[in-house]
Amino acid sequence: MDIQILQLETTSPDDTELKSYVCLPKDASADKPAPAILVAPEWWGVVEFVQKVTERLARAGFAAVAMDVYGEGKLTTDANQANEWMEQMLANQDQLMARCQAILKDFCDVQGVDSKRLGGIGFCFGGKIVLDMAREGLPLQAVATFHGNLTPKQPAEKGKFAAKVLVAQGEADTMTTMDDVEKFKAEMDNADVDYTVDVYEGAKHSFSNPAADERAAKNNIDLGYDEAAANASWDAMIAFMQDNLANAQ
Repeated sequence: MDIQILQLETTSPDDTELKSYVCLPKDASADKPAPAILVAPEWWGVVEFVQKVTERLARAGFAAVAMDVYGEGKLTTDANQANEWMEQMLANQDQLMARCQAILKDFCDVQGVDSKRLGGIGFCFGGKIVLDMAREGLPLQAVATFHGNLTPKQPAEKGKFAAKVLVAQGEADTMTTMDDVEKFKAEMDNADVDYTVDVYEGAKHSFSNPAADERAAKNNIDLGYDEAAANASWDAMIAFMQDNLANAQ
């Protein structure tokens, strides 16, 4: 196998078992730790798509963990169920952040993970999660979102939000709109955050997920896969993470 794969089991402060999916480069070790990325999934949970994201990151030279924020490894393809779980998390965002912090701590203890070079990427609901981790002042140096929920748990504060940010936004996204992007830019400007927003013309919500069209048809929601936007945004994210993590001194 060209990468290392393992399950990370974390007991959260609220006594929920979190079953996250970890991938590392084949040669990552205590003597040669890899820069590390936390991956926050879409509202479906740690499904095949986000597992493959984590595997791709490992092949690109990063240690990566797909975070099981729902607990017990729960996942679904049903939008109503996904929305129910997401709303439960949004109703107690302090608990959500505590779960992320617990996963972060355990992930940093994995042999081969460089805890001094940390980033986060998030998809949809997961975009909010990694941005909120940065807003909370967790030690992330770089955060990237794909069609992410940009709504803050609390607004970013200058000096507390230390991560650089890359946002991949679909121009035709009806769930996170361009108006939401403008509000996000104002928040980042106010906190003096270094950020970039890449807008992909014609791309809808969930444009990076090859299962988006199938999920849209099954659930009657406005999603759509866009191969060109998916590839371009992935390449931009890898370059961004290499600049801020892999090549960081």
